[in-house]
Amino acid sequence: MSLFDLSGKRAFVTGANTGIGQGIALSLAEAGAEIVAAGRSAMDETLGLIEAAGGTGAECRVDFLDKDAAVAAFEAAAAERPIDILVNNAGIIRRADAVDVTDEDWDDVLGVNLRTPFFLAQAFARAALAGGRGGSIINIASMLSFQGGIRVASYTASKSGIAGLTKLLACEWAPRGINVNAIAPGYIETNNTEALRADAARNTDILKRIPAGRWGEASDIGGTAVFLASAAARYVHGAVIPVDGGWLAR
Repeated sequence: MSLFDLSGKRAFVTGANTGIGQGIALSLAEAGAEIVAAGRSAMDETLGLIEAAGGTGAECRVDFLDKDAAVAAFEAAAAERPIDILVNNAGIIRRADAVDVTDEDWDDVLGVNLRTPFFLAQAFARAALAGGRGGSIINIASMLSFQGGIRVASYTASKSGIAGLTKLLACEWAPRGINVNAIAPGYIETNNTEALRADAARNTDILKRIPAGRWGEASDIGGTAVFLASAAARYVHGAVIPVDGGWLAR
């Protein structure tokens, strides 16, 4: 059996309706995993792509700003059949000068991007440990887990927190057979970056900084997620892997 074969595994992927989450869900399905595609929006497109690739998946509608609802949705899915892979991808961003950030924007971004992922990881680990199983948690970090950014104070704080949390959970759970790692995407072709790509000057500036000379695709992140969820990564714990075309190396 291939080290990268995920047949028989079940993955709970948050924010799977579009972009990076959709790419991860599809890649995991192509590797053999059954997908629970979770998010606020309909998952018709994602589930259609999974089915076309010969995989299986189901929709789970939940708002990740509501931590308790998110945990309840995960626990309900795990009660049907154990979850082997958790992908904490759902996230939001609010842009403002640091002097203008509001309490609401701060709390919303930290809630979706950091608070809920932690409690989903906690629920995953509790179930895995109670069942005597291991598993894989993959958090989605950011270039701003390493850099400061501009006008995204709450987002930078949340993604820096994800990097630290990934390491903390790895230290606690690696001895128990749970791998906790993170992926830090660079500039990826998604709906969220469409405006940047449409801005000729900004697009040129970005591409000049990327040694690979192109924007990333969601499947580039998906391939890394397959690796981290597979037996090939069984000795990988607490890593925050940049998938950025060399952006940080420049």
